Amino acid sequence: MKVANNWKEYSIIDMANGQKLEKWKDIILSRPDPQIIWKEKSFPKDWEKAHAVYKRSKTGGGVWEYKKSIPKNWQVKYKDLTFNIKPMGFKHTGLFPEQAVNWDWMREKIEKSKKEIKVLNLFAYTGGATVACLASGASVCHVDSSKGMVSWAKENVQSSGLTDKKVRYIIDDVIKFVNREIRRGNKYDAIIMDPPSYGRGTNGEVWQFENNIYDLVELCTKVLSDEPLFFLINSYTTGISSTVLEDILNLTLSKKYKGKVESGEIGLPMANSKLVLPCGIYGRWES
Repeated sequence: MKVANNWKEYSIIDMANGQKLEKWKDIILSRPDPQIIWKEKSFPKDWEKAHAVYKRSKTGGGVWEYKKSIPKNWQVKYKDLTFNIKPMGFKHTGLFPEQAVNWDWMREKIEKSKKEIKVLNLFAYTGGATVACLASGASVCHVDSSKGMVSWAKENVQSSGLTDKKVRYIIDDVIKFVNREIRRGNKYDAIIMDPPSYGRGTNGEVWQFENNIYDLVELCTKVLSDEPLFFLINSYTTGISSTVLEDILNLTLSKKYKGKVESGEIGLPMANSKLVLPCGIYGRWES
């Protein structure tokens, strides 16, 4: 497992009873996580410090219960990157801190290449990977079907002082956009994708991870440059092994390009503890 242990302004304080207690700079939140199946709290008194608790509803969804007043949004830094945090209706905050392990990896690859790298970021959400790649000198095409998420990504780019960098924002269905790029003959040196388990595109297109991921990766090989740098797949889909992502990359990327493939889990450490929270899987191809 690759563990995101370089954070200064984010940490997990404790985990128990299906909840994680997290510190986002000065704000402490308690949020559900299905991996936390144990009951014992390591630091029981710290739970009283929570500013807000997300509680699931028996009928689906849930609601934030605010114990103390907090700002509508605030910022956290990771190294030289700045992200805007906002508690959202479905427990999220607009940032997945475990992805820092992938940001570091991508940045190292881009900076070592010593050439201008064109990155395609699909299902790009609030742009964590977009910000990381821009900060290392790459140009980025940021694609997401949600107008609100793209606006949030723009805020993160601006907060990180990267508005002078080459970035293109596209609000569109990912598959339709990639097909258009193929017809246009546009090429990219690196592709990142963080597809949902299930979702709908701008015009009601249905996405289901198990049914669509292989076809999308295969499609994306048609917009890769002759000497691509990397291809990264993230997934939070329950029941999918990281080895599946590795197999898909071997069946697609490795047939066309020389490079290596790896896969595994990513996670977050709990402060003052030996515990690590598993937070998803990745598959990487790199030249």
